[in-house]
Amino acid sequence: MAAHQSSEWRTVCEKFRLAQDLSEVESRKDPENNPFRSKYKARDLLKEIHCSLKKIQIEEEGEADSESRQMVDEGAGNECGKSCSGDSPAGLGAARLAVLQYYLGVNHIETEELSAGEQHLMNCLKLIDKCTTTRENVSLFIQARNQLGILWAGRDEIEKAQGFLEIAESMYLLYMREDGQPPLDLQDFFVLEGEELSQQEKTRSRFEMAYTHTLYYLAQVYKNLEQYERAGQYCHSTLQRQLEYKQFVPLEWAINAATLSQYYITKTRYMEARHCLAAASVIATLAGEIPSEAAAKESDAECEKREELLQKRSEIARCWIKYCLNLMQDAKKLLEDNIGELDLDRQEELKRARRNVEEEKEKGRKSAILFGSSDTFDSICSLEEKVSSMLPLDFEEARSIFLVGQSYVAQAKEYFAMDGHVTDHIEILQDHSALFKVLAFFEQDLERRCKMHKRRVDMLEPVCKDLNAQYYLLICRQLQFELAETYYEMMDLKLAVADKQDQPDVHTIKKFNNLCSSSMKYYQMFLDSIRSPEGKFPEKLEDDLLRPALVAKFRVARLQSKLISSNLATQLENLTHSLESYNFVVQYCEENPEAKNAVETELELSSEMVSLLPLKINRIRSKIASCN
Repeated sequence: MAAHQSSEWRTVCEKFRLAQDLSEVESRKDPENNPFRSKYKARDLLKEIHCSLKKIQIEEEGEADSESRQMVDEGAGNECGKSCSGDSPAGLGAARLAVLQYYLGVNHIETEELSAGEQHLMNCLKLIDKCTTTRENVSLFIQARNQLGILWAGRDEIEKAQGFLEIAESMYLLYMREDGQPPLDLQDFFVLEGEELSQQEKTRSRFEMAYTHTLYYLAQVYKNLEQYERAGQYCHSTLQRQLEYKQFVPLEWAINAATLSQYYITKTRYMEARHCLAAASVIATLAGEIPSEAAAKESDAECEKREELLQKRSEIARCWIKYCLNLMQDAKKLLEDNIGELDLDRQEELKRARRNVEEEKEKGRKSAILFGSSDTFDSICSLEEKVSSMLPLDFEEARSIFLVGQSYVAQAKEYFAMDGHVTDHIEILQDHSALFKVLAFFEQDLERRCKMHKRRVDMLEPVCKDLNAQYYLLICRQLQFELAETYYEMMDLKLAVADKQDQPDVHTIKKFNNLCSSSMKYYQMFLDSIRSPEGKFPEKLEDDLLRPALVAKFRVARLQSKLISSNLATQLENLTHSLESYNFVVQYCEENPEAKNAVETELELSSEMVSLLPLKINRIRSKIASCN
């Protein structure tokens, strides 16, 4: 074309390159008090190019070719349908102007002038929508709609954003099916004759990146529309493509993959969750080794790198802990009977069923979800093999998952130490405690099970004692209740062991009473935390405290009645306190009928004990009277 040989066209191309440099390079150096200086300069250049371009096209096409000239004049006021081919001179002219409108739109959005940005992007679409889609304009078509999708999502107009992004997606799929050639890059519209266009590999990479962004934004849109299944699928596809085209930042990619694993866990899709976590762990190592403490002290850059790497890897470790914990807890739900113990018949039934179907099921699903390239695939598979994705059905299987989870607890605590990360550190301890709790379910030996609960006490009790309830009230309540429950479970286990003995010895009785007292102590601490500053218990409990508070009262009542003593006066005192606590549960539910559904079982047993305990109390009183 003549334009490519003119000095004016050379000036246009030079201005375009300068505008790109100002936007992408120089803008990073702009001062804080004038953050958009380079962006404004780039905008002025783009406007100058727009004027020059229209002038050049008029000279090239001549006055007679008014139809083509009008079509490229802002795309306003004329419709020529799709009669113009995207690779025709008129189509190329339209696309060239549309590229300028696109960059002007992005420029205005980056300088926080959203309405003006929207207008330029719509002008861009008006120009190219008049032409058939070809390799010359398909990349522009997708990128303009991506930008409009982001713009409308930012305004919380999620369905409008969805419309733009879904059209961009369908256009990519149609183009790849019908043509598939590497499309023209946006910057290739402004090159001088004799200059090389962008390499095909580079062009293809940018085009694929634009489509990857489409999928990424659609994942966010579907999440906002609460279409979580689709959001998960699009997020997975985004991550796969980022690896395939090497368009990712290792730590960012790893955190996104680990986050996706948590979605799969909620859907009990543990094979997919494990794959995401294994990939996250492997890709995170591409960010480099964690600098030593000595190196971090000598250099601010090394200090920042150490901090970031430790934090992100610890966050991934926490996701692994959740994976192991949920896998074991879901197995427990399947295997427990109506009193929370291991159902041996159910266990055998599930083992038989798994042998028959699980292997084929895994093969079929795995082919659809794989991450990784040739240099990471083996590492990801190797890490996956270290932990099962199948629900554990016996102690040995549960223990192997527990040990993996426990190793990640140690890793997570490297960054989330008690000093500086109190809440996170305690949450990790609570997950560690929960791992022991669910492992104990699979253990048949009562003494060993009791020791596992003792490990829970040992890790939580020191923290509970040291924590300031004024600043960490919610966490203190959680720890108090969990410690009370743990001692309560240990008491039940000791009771079961004692029942197998003809006559419990003094040591066993003392141990049993200590467990009862410790459980009551923490339940009472929990209940006292609900009281007003004046020490008054609330007449009406808040919804989130209703069940925990009434359960605590019920269990205190049961514990008081279980205390073993040969002294009749002590027995009378314990049973009297027990009756008071049972009475509290019954009276509260009578005064607040809506509470009955929250503690149905506890209320039924409390009502029964309120009837029975007075008889027992009277018998002890009679014995005391006869002794006197």
